[in-house]
Amino acid sequence: MALEAARVAAGLQHYPPATLYVVATPIGNLSDISLRALHVLGLVDAIGCEDTRHTQTLLRQYGVNKPLLPVHEHNEAEAAVSVINRLQRGERVAYVSDAGTPAISDPGARLVAAVRAAGFKSTPLPGASSVTTALSVAGISGDSGFIFAGFLPSKAGERDQAVQTLLTEKRAVVILEAPHRMEALARACAPLAERAITVARELTKQFEEIATLPASELPAWLAANPQRLRGEFALVLHPAPQAAAADDGGRVLKLLLAELPLKTAVKLAAEITGASRNELYDAALKLKAE
Repeated sequence: MALEAARVAAGLQHYPPATLYVVATPIGNLSDISLRALHVLGLVDAIGCEDTRHTQTLLRQYGVNKPLLPVHEHNEAEAAVSVINRLQRGERVAYVSDAGTPAISDPGARLVAAVRAAGFKSTPLPGASSVTTALSVAGISGDSGFIFAGFLPSKAGERDQAVQTLLTEKRAVVILEAPHRMEALARACAPLAERAITVARELTKQFEEIATLPASELPAWLAANPQRLRGEFALVLHPAPQAAAADDGGRVLKLLLAELPLKTAVKLAAEITGASRNELYDAALKLKAE
């Protein structure tokens, strides 16, 4: 039924032969596949993929059965030759990574570059991406912009150095991390102190969890529940707060204290003005004592 719905929705479009179709697949929830992606996956002559076993299981869920070509980080340059040979015969070839949009911290970029160099067209079929999914619930204004850092280095010294560069980055930063390295990343982020970070775990899956907290509190947040060290992570380091006028924090804090409990007022004042939470807390205690 899904393939029939895809044919009705997308079948009237033109899908030229001798083209590489770069297809985004779900990052967890199988329902997040697009109808156009389903139609193209059923239309192409072969599908290049990061892991044939993983992709075979995925395609089986949708009733798609196509020849699979292994194209992963260890053979991408050589496998591109096989794909180009098929394009030269006028075939349509799709490429998918294990999850999400190919060539975004996944294989695919070298394949696309080789296909372009050989004079053939690559057509993107957009869909799920942990990068944009995490950004959409971080509550960050698009005016500030963002950069994509991907996976930080695995070696401690290089990772710490990478985090140090983030101290001066004023834009939002999207970071990806695997569960077995998450605790080390959390410790490395400690120097970011009160700069807010949105941590998104297991996006779109059954045990999805999203929280926004000061970077310094990330190790404690992870330690509070052993389950939080399972699954894939996308993290959004919020933009560096703009320097507030000297009396902004105090003025906003005073207004909030009239209506809210002390800790809540301090937290909101810090988020609104970018002022130090510790300094605002001390100021709140003095205001309460007056």
